[in-house]
Amino acid sequence: LSTTVETMPHSCGAFVFMPFYVYILQSESDGTFYKGSTENPLKRLEQHNLGFTSSTKFKRPWKIVYIEELPSKSEMLIREKKLKRGNKDYFRKLINGNKNLLHQFL
Repeated sequence: LSTTVETMPHSCGAFVFMPFYVYILQSESDGTFYKGSTENPLKRLEQHNLGFTSSTKFKRPWKIVYIEELPSKSEMLIREKKLKRGNKDYFRKLINGNKNLLHQFL
């Protein structure tokens, strides 16, 4: 998985829209999940794996297992809060579901 790919903006006429994403990471050391939001999931994964985030630096390395696009920053933040209340079964359903855009980033 390349972590150097930049987020691709969407364009509509003269306007360019940056997408918003929620993501789920899974620790390769103990299998735990981490949920977050960003405008660039692959760059954010790189930051987690470099230890820039105190809440994830002790469970490195991380792999990204779920990416979902949202139309606005406010909807992204609402969705992130919902993800943070989820459990492992819910995350597994999402990871295997049709909203997971991970394949578009690989």
